[in-house]
Amino acid sequence: MDLGSCYLGGNADAVEFCPHRPFHHVLAVATYTLQEEEQDRAGSISLFSVDAAAEDESQRLRLLHTVETAGVFDMKWSPTSPLLAQADAHGRLALWRLEQEDGSDTGVVFTDVCAEDISSSMCLYVDWNQTAESLSVGLSDGSLSVVSMREDRLEISQQWDAHQFEVWTCYFDRTRPHLLYSGSDDCCFSCWDLRESPSNIVFQNKRSHNMGVCCFAQNPFEGNMLLTGSYDEFLRVWDMRLMAKPVNEESINLGGGVWRMKYHPSIADVVLAACMHNGFSIVKVGSGDAKVMETYCKHESLAYGADWQKNEDTEQNGNSSVVATCSFYDRLLRVWQPENLVEL
Repeated sequence: MDLGSCYLGGNADAVEFCPHRPFHHVLAVATYTLQEEEQDRAGSISLFSVDAAAEDESQRLRLLHTVETAGVFDMKWSPTSPLLAQADAHGRLALWRLEQEDGSDTGVVFTDVCAEDISSSMCLYVDWNQTAESLSVGLSDGSLSVVSMREDRLEISQQWDAHQFEVWTCYFDRTRPHLLYSGSDDCCFSCWDLRESPSNIVFQNKRSHNMGVCCFAQNPFEGNMLLTGSYDEFLRVWDMRLMAKPVNEESINLGGGVWRMKYHPSIADVVLAACMHNGFSIVKVGSGDAKVMETYCKHESLAYGADWQKNEDTEQNGNSSVVATCSFYDRLLRVWQPENLVEL
């Protein structure tokens, strides 16, 4: 069921629901637009209020605030507080803080905290470790950076040449925080041990992906299960128990480049995937099998951003999951509820 939609001022490429109370209703939406005349890459981050239970349709999706930035390739909320990290086209990593506005249940204040120039290349992806003490950044020149967060300041702690081409994704292992995964346009799926500087390579898989590696997702209930998504249209399921040589247990073709994947916040084995040229898919990923449960094809352009709303009170939420998705060239944001997925 569609809850609401909105056209943005730039090409939409990322959506992230805030996972922290009292901001579960807050959705951040990022844009990236190439301005050819100015030879610049401009962008924005817009904050929306999402209320699936609102009887008035106009209240289900409301714009709260917009900040103009450099073109945003990726953004992530901190796992410990309402801090949003932005990776942008000017090679910068920036942090924004979300705060409650006085006297309003839905009002927010979005303030800039700090920023750090990471590289003369573009920052393509950002991820937090689970303690929010470090962030990893994938760069367009093939390098990786690990950035330390100290009292609202960012400091580069490590930076190394990791891949031959663009690093589309980097991901801290949620159960083994010294491990960092990376995926690149060179088709490599790599793992790095951060306990030494420069980081040691744990493994580098060059054979399994036929095109660039775009994203990772780790099963929150089974830490040895890792998913990779690739331009080659496959979602792959990996058993990471043998870290030196992980095993590809299962794969499923989703009919479009798998650009982003997000596990459901409370339903085991359910994954939301942004499939570029083939819309969005909700996939059931169990041990040894994977199947598409539902597809959403109401976007008319590249399916890039996708996320679940982190709402612990399912009664207020109509006992249904809420999804936000965005697409690039048509600059479209949509918020909807899956038809075949009811929380148990």
